[in-house]
Amino acid sequence: MTAFALALCFSAATLAAPKASASGAVPAAALQPIAEPAASPEPHPEIRMAIGSLRRAKAHLEAAAHDFGGHRVEALKGADEAIHQLELCLKFDKN
Repeated sequence: MTAFALALCFSAATLAAPKASASGAVPAAALQPIAEPAASPEPHPEIRMAIGSLRRAKAHLEAAAHDFGGHRVEALKGADEAIHQLELCLKFDKN
């Protein structure tokens, strides 16, 4: 179940392109390069993105009006376990 939740998370975590204005032009601010932080870069950005995606998916499941064919409870448990394991990965990496 955890592997399924992670696969769902990674497939849903796509970045959207900036939307063009009515004239079709991209705002100048969207074309500016993003400055790198002075500190060392995040070593595991994908893990942090996965945690965020899992939390959003969990919130969606919790607020849903139906039970997804009886799979909602197990999916919530899987999301909780996946979030917990990913947080442990980040904690262990810092120790």
